[in-house]
Amino acid sequence: MSVAAQYLEVQQGSANELVRTHTALVKRIAWHLKGRLPASVELGDLVQAGMIGLLEAARNYTPARAANFETYAGIRVRGAMLDELRKTDWTPRSVYRRLRDAMEAMRAIEAETGREASEAEIAQRMGITPAEYGQIMSDASRSRVLSLDEGGDDEDGPKFDISDEHAGTPASRLEEEGRRVALASAIEGLPEREKLLMSLYYDEELNLKEIGAVLGVTESRVCQLHGQALTRLRARLRDWRAHG
Repeated sequence: MSVAAQYLEVQQGSANELVRTHTALVKRIAWHLKGRLPASVELGDLVQAGMIGLLEAARNYTPARAANFETYAGIRVRGAMLDELRKTDWTPRSVYRRLRDAMEAMRAIEAETGREASEAEIAQRMGITPAEYGQIMSDASRSRVLSLDEGGDDEDGPKFDISDEHAGTPASRLEEEGRRVALASAIEGLPEREKLLMSLYYDEELNLKEIGAVLGVTESRVCQLHGQALTRLRARLRDWRAHG
């Protein structure tokens, strides 16, 4: 056996061992992500996608160039699951149209008043009941759970930009940095309750039930507030893109 063949055999054996010893990591990430997704998303699909991500991580891992394997693999596994969800978006186009209408109403009210639009004001502007508005915001939460890095204005669906790498031209990297600064600024400008919710959800990675316990509201109400925060951010980032 040649030296090259022996090296490849050792490398393959190391990768297999990493996969065997980190299978539980895939299941843990899948369970955590499943708690933030609609019931229609199957846990098994997430695990299957995550295992592919784990295998790729094991094959590509270089200790001298990366963090410890569990950290590196966790990023790749979660990314593989999100990629799978992106390919199989469950949201009807009608939902996106309703979200667009809510966003436009929100933007108009905030432009006129110079303050955050309230739920009652948005519902009145749309000509719907508060209950109907709440359902739209619940739909927003479920359909945009992946969308803080959303990049498009397509009214019939999201364009996701979720990746571990941001390669490209200097101009594109500069634009990406500007967008992230704008996003941070938009989050900072949210109403206090919505800002706290976003911190608990994205920074602390609590699920909706856990956030409800912190805020003292029901899980369904957290879902509505989360959707409203995402819609408000989307509206403000749209203004940034228009003037950027």
